[in-house]
Amino acid sequence: MADNALVTDTHALVLHAAGGGVLGPKARAAFAAAERGDTIIYVPAAVIWEVGLLARAVRINLHRPVRDFFADLFSNPAYQPHALDASQVFDADDLRFTRDPFDALIVASARDLSLALVTRDSAIRESGTVRTIW
Repeated sequence: MADNALVTDTHALVLHAAGGGVLGPKARAAFAAAERGDTIIYVPAAVIWEVGLLARAVRINLHRPVRDFFADLFSNPAYQPHALDASQVFDADDLRFTRDPFDALIVASARDLSLALVTRDSAIRESGTVRTIW
């Protein structure tokens, strides 16, 4: 784990991939730092799964298969997948601020890594369960 690292929420990653126009200023700076190789952004397994579901439901268009999208993303060493394990599932189950399983698992990933989460999600931000930037 890098000293200068973050975890990304699904919408932040999708917005960055789409050009970043509506990212918050700190989120935009974080992704720009990753593109320069100055920081690492961890991508929780729950984000990968959620992106796949959104693409399958045609709520987002990755312009390629999900597997190829993430192969391209992870070809940049600044983006690292973060595997889901049982301890994160238990932590997510203990979180009571949301009924969204993806949000709970993504927050659990950030907590597992002891890193801030790039998110605009107000429920996550207001919960105080993890440091956030936007």
